[in-house]
Amino acid sequence: MFGTWYTAALLAIESQTVIALRLTALAGGGPTAQTEGERMVSEKIDAATEALDTLMAGGSADAVIAGYRERVRANAERLGRDQLISQKP
Repeated sequence: MFGTWYTAALLAIESQTVIALRLTALAGGGPTAQTEGERMVSEKIDAATEALDTLMAGGSADAVIAGYRERVRANAERLGRDQLISQKP
């Protein structure tokens, strides 16, 4: 409805939340940070591969952005949940 620019802008805004949550997890150090760093790299490779597959199959930029937004949303939920669990006394 609003166009590709709008969904791309939403992706950029939503990604900032995940970046902040990931930096918090990484700053804590230890095994949690190690696991998160490894997960982050593998997820980025997987997302880029999925985006390339979508484009090679004739998909649109909107489809690629939608795929990235799903991944960002899932990470935000997981990281937010992890942050709440680690803050419990």
